[in-house]
Amino acid sequence: EEPKRVHQALMDPSWIEAIQEELLQFKMQKVWILVDLPYGKRDIGTKWVYKNKKDERGIVIRNNARLVAQRYTQEEGIDYEEVFAPVARIEAIRLFLAYASFMGFLVYQMDVKSSFLYGTIEEEVYVCQPPGFEDPDHPNKVYKVVKALYRLHQAPRTWYETLATYLLENGFQRGNIDQTLFIKKQQGDILL
Repeated sequence: EEPKRVHQALMDPSWIEAIQEELLQFKMQKVWILVDLPYGKRDIGTKWVYKNKKDERGIVIRNNARLVAQRYTQEEGIDYEEVFAPVARIEAIRLFLAYASFMGFLVYQMDVKSSFLYGTIEEEVYVCQPPGFEDPDHPNKVYKVVKALYRLHQAPRTWYETLATYLLENGFQRGNIDQTLFIKKQQGDILL
């Protein structure tokens, strides 16, 4: 069962492991820095979201804990500017899969774990320490966010820009019609 509150999650070793895995990702990606809240700035709340990852039969295979920003407290023009991020249209994906099937191509896909945490944000954003995981030596400090924390308004755009930059720097070309399509021809293969 998915816990609703952090104190419920902390009673189950599998949820503790999921929380620790999330916090380890934050540390490895250098998502934030513990600081004093600057005068005149305000912090945004954070909360834990818990989900069971299930297989195709509906059997729980692992627990996933995600720390997210409470973005309803963000103010446009102060906490964020641009938020638009292009998304691949389902018709384009279906067309690609139909064409690949017709041509007998092998199709591989990949997933970027904790993808939003790779994008660096430009705005100055501060968040509260995670509920249940406050630093006992610095309980009144906040985190200055460096990377795109989940549910920040600017997170999808930041991830798209990070991915697009990486692909372009590695020989991909952006599609003329669809900004979400990146193409690279390599040793007789076509990478999309």
